[in-house]
Amino acid sequence: MGGIGNFTDLPTCELPRLAELAELVTSVRLSRSQSATLALALESKGFIPKLLELFQICEREKNTEALHLLFHTVRGIVYLDQAILFEVLFSDKCIQGVAGCLEYDPCLPQPAQHRESLAKTAKLHEVIPIQDPHLKKRISQAFRAQYILAIITPKPSDFEGGRLSTLKSFISSSKEKILCGLQKDEAFLPEVLAQLANEATPAEQRCQLMKIFNEFCAFSLSLRERRKEFLQTLLKLQILPILEKLMAMDDLQVRSAATDILSYLVQFSPAKVQDFVLQEARQSENHTHLITKVIEQMICTTDTQFGGKHQLMKILCALINTDKMMARISHLEVFEFLDIFYDRYIQLLTAPLLAATSEPYQEIDNYQKAKILASVLAMLSYCVQRHQYHMKMYVTKKDLLRPALVLMKSKHKFLALSALRFMRKIIGLKDDLYNRYITLGNLFEPVLNAVLYNKDKRNLLKSASMEMFEFIQRENIQLLIAHLVENFSDALESVKPTQAFQGLKTKQDPAKEEERKKVDSVPSALPVETRAKEPTVSPVREDLKFSAGEGKAAATSKPSCSDSSTTYRRLTTALEFPKRGLFEIFGFHDDEDDETPPKKRARRDP
Repeated sequence: MGGIGNFTDLPTCELPRLAELAELVTSVRLSRSQSATLALALESKGFIPKLLELFQICEREKNTEALHLLFHTVRGIVYLDQAILFEVLFSDKCIQGVAGCLEYDPCLPQPAQHRESLAKTAKLHEVIPIQDPHLKKRISQAFRAQYILAIITPKPSDFEGGRLSTLKSFISSSKEKILCGLQKDEAFLPEVLAQLANEATPAEQRCQLMKIFNEFCAFSLSLRERRKEFLQTLLKLQILPILEKLMAMDDLQVRSAATDILSYLVQFSPAKVQDFVLQEARQSENHTHLITKVIEQMICTTDTQFGGKHQLMKILCALINTDKMMARISHLEVFEFLDIFYDRYIQLLTAPLLAATSEPYQEIDNYQKAKILASVLAMLSYCVQRHQYHMKMYVTKKDLLRPALVLMKSKHKFLALSALRFMRKIIGLKDDLYNRYITLGNLFEPVLNAVLYNKDKRNLLKSASMEMFEFIQRENIQLLIAHLVENFSDALESVKPTQAFQGLKTKQDPAKEEERKKVDSVPSALPVETRAKEPTVSPVREDLKFSAGEGKAAATSKPSCSDSSTTYRRLTTALEFPKRGLFEIFGFHDDEDDETPPKKRARRDP
C-alpha cells in the first residue's frame, strides 16, 4: 500500500495480475484519500482503456474466470467515486467496454445485456430535436452515468449511506446543465410537443420521446427556483390538450408517462388544471374531456404493468376538490361545475360498479377488476365527504348504496371493506335524508349478513362493522337505532362482543316510536320503480347539508338551466304508495304551483 500511496507500482494490465488488481481497487475504495490517489494514477497512466482492451480479449476467448475478475475490477473503479474518472468511464470510447465488463456478474446465472440496453438508449437520443453537439454529448453522458449507477447499486438493505455521492452529484449536475441548455433552446419544447401530438409520429419514437420528456419534466419541476417559469412555458404550449390526447392512446407506456406528467402539473399547479377542466366542461358536452380520460384510465386499465391507480385517484380528487376552487372562482361557478360533474361525468365512474353488481351477482375472480371497483368506491366515498349536497341527491336518486353493498359478498376482503367504508362515510354525516334512505331501503341487511357470517372470526371486516354500529350508538342516531333494534336484534344476539347491540337497545328512545312506525310501514326494500303519492314536504333548508362551497353557492345560485322544474325537498311524513319513483318518495318532485318565495327555494339540480 505504501507504493500505491505514491502510485509508482500499479499492477500491469495483464491477465496474470487481474486478481491482484481487483483486490487493490476493492480495498482502496474504503479510504477516501487513497481512492483519490489511485484514481489520479489510473487516469494519468491511461489504465482504463488498456483494461477494456484486455476485456475484449478475455470475452473473445470466453475466459469466464477472467471476466468475473474484470467485473469486480471495473465495479471497484466506479466505486472509487472520483469525478476525474467519470469523463473516461462514460465517454463514447469506453462506455461499451465498461458496460460489457459489468455484464459478467458472477452472481448472475447468465450475463446481462447492458450493452444492448445502452445501444437502445443511444438510438433513443436520436429522436430528441437538439442541434447543439455539446448538449447532446452531455445528455448521453448523463444517461450512461445513471444507467451504470442503477446496475451497480446494491440492495437498499446493504447500501451504505453516502456511498457514490460524487457520482450522484455528477448526474444531478449534468441534468441541471442539460435543463439550462434546453431552456435556452427555444425550439426544443415546441418541437417535442409537436412530435408527441402528431399522429404521424411512429409509435416507437413517440414512446421513447415520451420517456425522455417525462424525466425532463420531473427534473425540471424538482428545481424550485425554475419551477414557476417551466410551468408557465408548458401551459403556454398547450400541454394539457396534448396530454389529453396522449392519455387516449393504446400504448400503455405512453399513457403511463402522460399520467405522470399530469400528476406533476396537478401537484404544482392544480389551479391551472382545474381551470382547464372547467373551461372544457362549459364549452361542450362531448366525452373527450381530460377529466373523462382520467376516469377512463382509472376504471378501464387492468394491465398489471400499469401501477398508476392511486396516482389517477389523486389526480381526480384534485380536479374535483371544490375547496381549492373557491379560492379563485365564485361559489356559483363551483356549484355550476358540480352540476356538470354529476350530470355528465359521475355516470362513467359508477358504470363498473353497476355492471359488476347486476343480477344475478357473480363473484369477481379477477384481482385487477376488484382493485378497480375498490378505487371507484374510494372515489365515491371522497365525493360523499366533499360534495355533500350533490352526492346525496345522486346516491338517493340512483339508489347507489344498494349495488355497493352487494360487494360485501366478495371474497376480496379489501373490496368488501371498501363497500362498508362507503356506507360508513354516509352514516358519518348523520344526515336525516340519508338515514331515511338507508332504513326504507333496508340497506343494513347485507352488512348484518356479513357480520353474522364472520361472527366467530376476528377480522377487519367484522371490526369495521362493529365500529359503525358503535358510532350509531354513540351519536344516538335514533332512526337507525330503532330500525336496527326492530329488525335485527334477535339475529344479532349471538354475535360477540354483544355490547354494541345491547347498547343500541338501551339507546332506543320510546319517544321516537311513533315516527319509526310510520317510516317502517313502508316496504323494507324499495326498488327504483316504487311509486308513491305526493308527500307532505317542507323546504330543504332545514336538513340538506352542504359542503363548504355548495352551501354558499346554493344560497346565491339560480335554478339549473338543465332542469328548471325540479326542487329537492325533505321528507317529513309517512309515505304511501303507489304513484311515484324512489326519488320522489324522498320529496324530490315537480311542483309548478309551489308558492315558496324564490329566495327560499332549495337549489335545483340537474
